[in-house]
Amino acid sequence: MSNAKPIIELRDVRKSFGSFEALKGINATIHEGEFFSLLGPSGCGKTTLLRMIAGFEPPSAGDIAIDGKSMDGIAANARPTNMVFQSYAIFPHLSVADNVGYGLKTKKMPKADIKREVDEALAMVDLAGFGDRAAHELSGGQRQRVALARALVMRPKVILLDEPLSALDKKLRDQMQVELRDLQKSLGITFILVTHDQEEALIMSDRIAVMFEGEIAQLASPEELYRRPATQRVASFIGVMNFLDASLESSSAKGVTLAIPALGKVTLPHESVPEGVNPAEITKVGIRPEMLTLLFDPTDKAENEIQAEVVSSDYYGDMTYYSVLLSNQKDPVTISMRNTAGRSIAAPGSPVRVGWGVESVVLFE
Repeated sequence: MSNAKPIIELRDVRKSFGSFEALKGINATIHEGEFFSLLGPSGCGKTTLLRMIAGFEPPSAGDIAIDGKSMDGIAANARPTNMVFQSYAIFPHLSVADNVGYGLKTKKMPKADIKREVDEALAMVDLAGFGDRAAHELSGGQRQRVALARALVMRPKVILLDEPLSALDKKLRDQMQVELRDLQKSLGITFILVTHDQEEALIMSDRIAVMFEGEIAQLASPEELYRRPATQRVASFIGVMNFLDASLESSSAKGVTLAIPALGKVTLPHESVPEGVNPAEITKVGIRPEMLTLLFDPTDKAENEIQAEVVSSDYYGDMTYYSVLLSNQKDPVTISMRNTAGRSIAAPGSPVRVGWGVESVVLFE
């Protein structure tokens, strides 16, 4: 994706509402054909940024360029973008075909051409033959598809998605995540998604911008965000992370040796220290729950092993999440284990062996 053509360039974009600074200098490049997500908690500025790309809000400072052209002064209906709103904004008194073709009708396109374009758009979203159906007869998933078809029929260069799946139940939302991702890849159109759902962003995106309080905290691929979060805050927001106290013990040609009370002395290669992090200022390390393993069988081996005690367990069918107390660690850590045939669930109070590997340790200042 790094060699792809830039389609949207955000240059020091700022937005203030009175004395409140909603966006504090956003810089990012979004590429042609990319599925890009703006992820963050409510009030972080992600929807404001999406509306500014769409042209519904002007920036207070900075510049937004689309396909190499500044959007300064360009109205929303003149931009090569189209938005799918959280509410879908379906006209209940119109048929599916009339909803999808509404934008084409306002452009005075001939009726035969509108019908052809609408039929193609409905086929794209797996609603072929639904054109004559009344909008109020549709399910939530079908309304979402109609809203997407209405955006696609205008042939924009960028589709903007403002939490379009949030109103759906979990099973349908999971299905639509896969469908949206597959559709985006087949069309090659740039999609920009606003979401507060970390799992949704990880599943669907090529890259994710994690936002807090009007700023981008980290912009990276889903894998990099999950495996190497830049800060404790990003690590806490993306999935679950166990944080352990740590301090620098020594540094040598072999690597950086940390004193981690819960794990002992741990030597990490220099390349595992994130760029910009001073080893002397490391105060915490992080380990994901799936990177810690309960060694049930006496013959089970791990790169490193420590003794612990089970505090509690939560059974989720395919997984069990354990709360486990390590030596010299005040707060329990979370360990996730896949439930396999014949594997029992460790009871609270049980002594256990915990295995872990050096590569799973993430450093934080």
